[in-house]
Amino acid sequence: MSNVAKKDPVISEGGRRRHPAVTGPGQVGLALGALGIVYGDIGTSPLYALSTVFSIDHGAVKPTPDDVYGVISLVFWSITLIVSVKYVVFILRADNDGEGGVMALAALVRRTLGSAGGRTALFMALGVFGASLFYGDSVIRPAISVLSAVEGLKIASPGISGLALPIGVLIVAILFAAQRWGTHRVGRLFGPVMLVWFLSLAVTGLPEVLAHPGILKAVSPTYLVTFITRHPYIAFIAMGAIVLAITGAEALYADMGHFGRPPIRRAWFAVVFPALVINYFGQGALILHNPSAIQNPFFLLVPSWARLPMVILAMFATVIASQAVISGAFSVSRQAVRLGFLPHLTIRHTSSRESGQIYVPAVNSLLFLSVILLMLSFRSSERLAIAYGLAVTGTLLITTTLFLVVAGAAWKWPAWKLVLAGVVFGGAEITYFGANLTKVAHGGWLPLVIAGLVFTVMMTWQRGRQIITDRRTEKEGALLSFVEQLHVNKVARVPGTAIFLHPTKQTAPLAMRANVEHNHVLHERAVIVSVVSENIPHVRPDQRLTVDNLGYSDDGIVHLTIRYGFQDEQNIPETLAGVQDLDPELDLDPDDTTYFLSKITIRRGTSRAMSGWRKSLFIGLAHNAANPTEYFRLPEDRTVVMGSHVDL
Repeated sequence: MSNVAKKDPVISEGGRRRHPAVTGPGQVGLALGALGIVYGDIGTSPLYALSTVFSIDHGAVKPTPDDVYGVISLVFWSITLIVSVKYVVFILRADNDGEGGVMALAALVRRTLGSAGGRTALFMALGVFGASLFYGDSVIRPAISVLSAVEGLKIASPGISGLALPIGVLIVAILFAAQRWGTHRVGRLFGPVMLVWFLSLAVTGLPEVLAHPGILKAVSPTYLVTFITRHPYIAFIAMGAIVLAITGAEALYADMGHFGRPPIRRAWFAVVFPALVINYFGQGALILHNPSAIQNPFFLLVPSWARLPMVILAMFATVIASQAVISGAFSVSRQAVRLGFLPHLTIRHTSSRESGQIYVPAVNSLLFLSVILLMLSFRSSERLAIAYGLAVTGTLLITTTLFLVVAGAAWKWPAWKLVLAGVVFGGAEITYFGANLTKVAHGGWLPLVIAGLVFTVMMTWQRGRQIITDRRTEKEGALLSFVEQLHVNKVARVPGTAIFLHPTKQTAPLAMRANVEHNHVLHERAVIVSVVSENIPHVRPDQRLTVDNLGYSDDGIVHLTIRYGFQDEQNIPETLAGVQDLDPELDLDPDDTTYFLSKITIRRGTSRAMSGWRKSLFIGLAHNAANPTEYFRLPEDRTVVMGSHVDL
């Protein structure tokens, strides 16, 4: 057996993989790009966060000085503690080979604790549910963002305010239709547009802060404490809407692999954090001297002559924010496929340079239909904001839980440090989550239903896949025994190379066994290829291939393991093109190579390993899985499919 290099099993608090552009102008460019992709979500929260706080529970929060100071203080400290401290300072350190996101964090936990054991399964399920909540976020976010922007027409141009919903639907339709061409052609515009957006946030908020500097007193946490102690119930209800000010915090972590940790931190502290704080304080100052502004404090901050341009800029900003979560949903789907929680999906790469630029047609269609249905059902950003909080707070809690597991098990944090982090971050997030639970009956059920459906699909696929793999193994028999039989019972060898795709080297490929037993022939060179999806985002090219001659060096039968990270494109012909560098005898001529696939037909059996409805769901998913020929980029004219059946 030969291998190029050993895997690095170390999980470091500081991360291992650096982004290629890490110095000088490259850092500035990455920080600018991060403004568009990473911060589009949280950057558009000022459009609706405060107006939702003052409209929640039929106006329970009043535009009085005590309530305004308390609310602004809560917003400021929520952004500071959860985003600046938790995510930017701590969570960004928990990278899985430079990548982030709840699925990557769950894989990191599994890698830390080992793949076996009840605890690992529990934490992995928790990560899957966090990813499921992200799908809920991906449905609600485009709807609420676009609606909140076009609703500015009610203030900027009341005469056409009735067109707000149709315009919003049209924007969403164009946004999802454009996904098939990818964002790489317009992606370079995202950063500059969002830079203008954040500067606009600061410019519109600053005059109110300068005119009413007393609002700066809200920086003191005493106003937060006073608000909570005087009105505990109202403060609790308000927390359910205040969390909207930190929506998008997860994007800091999820998009880390695109830009690297330093650019994300610099963009946050240099541009995003000050712009958000100034705008929220400006909105608070406006409400203090003009209580009627609670209907839409964001657009009322803007001079009347600039409101229509601001609406247009907000539309661009919300489209960018929506694009970020849609792209995130594509990435999460690919990660779930790699980790075995979704069947193979058709994934198209829309950029020849950026591997992260992908398009998943099935996910895009489902998101589009769901977003349009939401917009037509809820019809306003205010009503959607009620449903939004649970998806956000649930993801925050799950990320904190998984992070503490990694910090304790991998980084060896002392108990006091874990408890302190759990109390500070977890305590605030539990409060956010509890406040949003009160909104379940008023729309908060929506993200829970979406998450529940996605979670059921993922866990059903993972369980069914385990069962099918076990039963398929029984039919295939041991590979080494099969190879030994070939040496005893000689079969005719025909010219050329046969590539048999097979998940393991422990058993014989069904297509290879059928070729020998029924056709009584085997190619001169038979290569069994197993694709392994690692729990890390990327596998270096020099660590990707492992060759095993199965104990016979001269019979032309070898096993080849190809390792991919869950963010890598699984292009087998392209990978095999470099196999000669590993083993000179394995010179695979593409024109003389035939690929064999073992197609398994799954039938519903009488076993009680799964309930009947879950069997039906799994079989339905299997029937709609992507064609392996397309998934592994195999040439269709040289791919042979041979079938068998397995009972579930």
